[in-house]
Amino acid sequence: MDVGLILQMMLRSRAEAIAALKGHAFDILVVGGGITGSGVARDAALRGLRVALVEQDDFASGTSSRSSRLVHGGVRYLEHGHLRLVFESSAERRLLLRLAPHLVRPLQFTWPVYEGARIARWKLGAGLALYDALALFRNVGRHARLARNAVMAREPRLREDHLLGGATYYDASTDDARLTLANALDAAAQGAAVANHVRADEILDGTRGEAGAVVTDVLTGETFTVRARVVVRAVGPWTGERVRGSTGVHVSVPRHRLGNVAALTLSAPQDGRVMFALPAGAFAIIGTTESPTTVPPDEVRATEADVAYLLEAVNHYFPAARLTRDDVVSAWAGVRPLVASSGTLGSASREHAVTTAGRVVTVTGGKLTTYRVMADDAVRAAGRVLGVRLPRTLTRTRPLPGGDVGDIEIEQQRIERETGLPAPTAEWLVHAYGSRWPHVRGAMFTSGCGDTRLAAGLPYLAAEVAHAVTHEMAMTIGDVLVRRTHAAFEMADQARALAPQVAALMAPLLGWDAVRERAEIERYRADADRMFRIG
Repeated sequence: MDVGLILQMMLRSRAEAIAALKGHAFDILVVGGGITGSGVARDAALRGLRVALVEQDDFASGTSSRSSRLVHGGVRYLEHGHLRLVFESSAERRLLLRLAPHLVRPLQFTWPVYEGARIARWKLGAGLALYDALALFRNVGRHARLARNAVMAREPRLREDHLLGGATYYDASTDDARLTLANALDAAAQGAAVANHVRADEILDGTRGEAGAVVTDVLTGETFTVRARVVVRAVGPWTGERVRGSTGVHVSVPRHRLGNVAALTLSAPQDGRVMFALPAGAFAIIGTTESPTTVPPDEVRATEADVAYLLEAVNHYFPAARLTRDDVVSAWAGVRPLVASSGTLGSASREHAVTTAGRVVTVTGGKLTTYRVMADDAVRAAGRVLGVRLPRTLTRTRPLPGGDVGDIEIEQQRIERETGLPAPTAEWLVHAYGSRWPHVRGAMFTSGCGDTRLAAGLPYLAAEVAHAVTHEMAMTIGDVLVRRTHAAFEMADQARALAPQVAALMAPLLGWDAVRERAEIERYRADADRMFRIG
């Protein structure tokens, strides 16, 4: 397709979305494009409601792209008696494995147990048996107890002295940002007016007439009012007094330096907190911390103390790694929006709350795994405000975009065979796009990029930049490097060196002149510093 025609179509699409926001009255206006808000918009649109969704930055730009990238039942919640949450999370894990097999994939964990561990072997075995039972024994696989030599056979670089044994169990990994994006895209496909980079400046609760919000198109500076019968606030840690902020920090290191074969659940030697070492391609993700915070969510970042804590903990279990601050490729922090309650952060429930005040429904708390349940509850609350009887949600049965992919391994082999791309890139394409990967293949031709890689050693294609703009609502360099791909997490400079290349690819599609292109490069570098700088 001619690049000029692509540009025309893309600009018309955004213009139509903004025009709809300005000119139409909606049943529901969703404020917040994280996993919960995007899920709400999709759920409501699938039920036939007139829906608008606005996000002040990009979809998943907050906590939803700064998680442990897990869809899990929450084995550590058993210790605090949150059985209902574990049951619900396990059911949602099972659903997402079926509805989005490209984005949510089974992940087996090894949990080693050492002398003096806070969670003894017998207690771990009993807990994992309960974990399987709460999943109705329908998880990918059941837990298994391991002798000492079996643990070492699975993870030969683990600390061997004082090791008693351990266990294996199953959860699932995900691409948190792309899972969020898939919900936003499907909402748009169902007719919702969906726009990122549109900030809600004032919520209109209907007490003085109309409900909705006064918003600003961040890309143009234009301010206008979006009218709706109900507003759903799904703004996570921006909710305010209803939320107890908890900071979670992760670091990424080269996997060969750590030496983990697969995923591990560990108890931090400093305080016994459950933490993970997770495989992420050529990298290992280590996390997470938990500490109270009052820092604004868009300013939160990892501290030197956070990084030191995580490295000390993982070095304890992998003594040959000897990881130092110089081994950290990236570090990031997110704020968990916990429902305000008494007790410690570690024991605080990850359950969600939905409240209604006038014509404003607020949903907060919860976790990535249970976003679909949160969305269902919020939409039903909005339906009560609307005074309508809504049909049942379709999100239990409708695959997410790309989710009808079939067998992942067979599809990866097909990509390699039909495109000649190397296995790491083929694997990335099938996991990121599922059955929609041929759209990227089309962009390889229309963009003129062919099979050129964005950076040596990474699986991402330059053509994905064009695809992100034309098919996935990417409007800034950060949208591409942080959330459409993981490049910012996987390069020591957080992909700052790639910014000019990405800007040059985006410029003709978005109509940027040379001045705007330079400004966008500087904007990305500032955003990368804000998100990834340790301090």
